[in-house]
Amino acid sequence: MAIVSIADALKMALQEEMRRDETVYCLGEDVDIPGGMGGAFTVSKGLLDEFGPERVINTPIAEILLGGACVGSAMTGMRPVADLQYCDFIFCMMDQLVNQAAKMCYMSGGKVHIPMVLRLPCGATQRGAQHAQCPTSYFIHVPGLKVICPSTPYDAKGLLKTAIRDDNPVLVFEHKLLYGSSRKEKDAIQTSGEVPEDDYTIEFGKAVVRKEGKDITLVANLLMSYRAQEAAAKLEEEGISVEVIDPRTLAPFDYETVENSVKKTGKLMIVHEDNLTGGWGQQVAAHFAENRIYDLDAPIKVVASLDTPVPFTAPLENFVVPSVERIMNEARELAKM
Repeated sequence: MAIVSIADALKMALQEEMRRDETVYCLGEDVDIPGGMGGAFTVSKGLLDEFGPERVINTPIAEILLGGACVGSAMTGMRPVADLQYCDFIFCMMDQLVNQAAKMCYMSGGKVHIPMVLRLPCGATQRGAQHAQCPTSYFIHVPGLKVICPSTPYDAKGLLKTAIRDDNPVLVFEHKLLYGSSRKEKDAIQTSGEVPEDDYTIEFGKAVVRKEGKDITLVANLLMSYRAQEAAAKLEEEGISVEVIDPRTLAPFDYETVENSVKKTGKLMIVHEDNLTGGWGQQVAAHFAENRIYDLDAPIKVVASLDTPVPFTAPLENFVVPSVERIMNEARELAKM
């Protein structure tokens, strides 16, 4: 076992998969330039020294180029792993991703596969509306795309290795405040943890219970998983027992684990950093309203970022994004019902 950050766990996954399979390669803006950080958050630092410029490719600032290169090379048998620096830039490659990558296998009757991975740093970190989004919900809407959200070093390595080996396009959302890299973010969380140094993968569609409880089921991912656990610990002191579930992957989503928890608690709350309207939390809420309504003793609560562009200033950003206090207040109200 090694004690590593999420950034280093992602690098371990990349190194191991590139050593295992010569069709795996990395590309991106400043993915590893001399004197650079190794992408925006140090994940790919040093890969160029080991694998050379044919497998670690620095690209121009052109996400439409990145998208086309990934789709084209994946169609011919390569396994590209692209670093977009900030997930907000994914909207520049929507045609290649949504109209080409996501549909090609279906349109070819299973003859053409697109084994590409997009690594997408997300989350509000006082960088303003175009560098602070958490737009996971856009992509769970698209058949053919898989969406994963690792929040621990163990999950980061195991899920990324699974993503690289998958024959379908996979989007890996990585929260900027969880990296634990040498590029320090204000308000970053220390997430270092034990990671096996040998090979392992984590199956998609398998949630994990971060904290057991009996009064409320709380589902939260990425940064919100940590805020949910902090809120749950404080609520425990007030006599409110909250079970915290981290879905780890949004497409596919592990409804079974959440359903089993709701059968026990009778109450469901979903917390995410994506906007409220059309967010993945509302999709989960709709599933339970349609299929598991008689397991519920109270209305479902969805706690999410407000429906506004992410503000630049810290006080406004903190108001928009769910805080520990806001999660606690909503849970207290739910507990009374």
